[in-house]
Amino acid sequence: MALTLAIGKCTLLGNYRENNEDAIDVKQFPDLTVAVVADGMGGQQAGEVASKRAIDILPRELKKNLVNVTDADRVKQIARQAVVQANAEIMEMAALDRDLTNMGTTVVMAVWRKGSNTIYLASIGDSRAYLIRSNKIEQLTVDHSIAQALVEAKTISAAEARVHKYRNVLWKYLGSKEVGDGPDVKAQTIKVGDRLLLCTDGLSGVVADEDLVKFMQQHTNVQDCADGLGQFALDSGSKDNVSCIVIEVQETK
Repeated sequence: MALTLAIGKCTLLGNYRENNEDAIDVKQFPDLTVAVVADGMGGQQAGEVASKRAIDILPRELKKNLVNVTDADRVKQIARQAVVQANAEIMEMAALDRDLTNMGTTVVMAVWRKGSNTIYLASIGDSRAYLIRSNKIEQLTVDHSIAQALVEAKTISAAEARVHKYRNVLWKYLGSKEVGDGPDVKAQTIKVGDRLLLCTDGLSGVVADEDLVKFMQQHTNVQDCADGLGQFALDSGSKDNVSCIVIEVQETK
């Protein structure tokens, strides 16, 4: 069975920010789809600059290097290299412009080859990817926050991490040396009816997983779903920019 993707996307300034430091994009090349969500950080306009560079560089690098590549391990390697390249370019920009010093951005991306039953996911920071399947939700990425590090060290529980004072303090993001050789890349098998959600913490930080599932079940059109999720986050008290991409796996007609 040949698969195709239906995609909706949304980014909102929100009610408390003067500028939108999030950036999202979906690039659909003839045999490749790249969806990217980024949440910038830094003084003045620096966060906007970093997130915009991330969504420009990643599809560019993937398009250039994934031509005719089908081996899963090689795809993962190229995805990691794309993140490393984005990190290097963002760090270089910050070093050359005093106004951009210490700028950075989170990123979560999904990479899909036309017709494939595998989607590749990678993230840096605390923007997330979720899989919604059979009325259940699974977080496919791991936050690079201090609170999550405390969870992994068994110092606090996952529930405590959700409200921890360091839940939004990142130890790794694009624009930091900690990116190293790049992130782990997950190869996720997909099937008709699956939905994937890529989002910033402006959404995941205020809307509980069970509410995400319920909302997405009630909104069958992917664009309506993405727009609705953004507004749902604001209505739920989000004080951040809110961005998401909703991907639905469909059968090619």
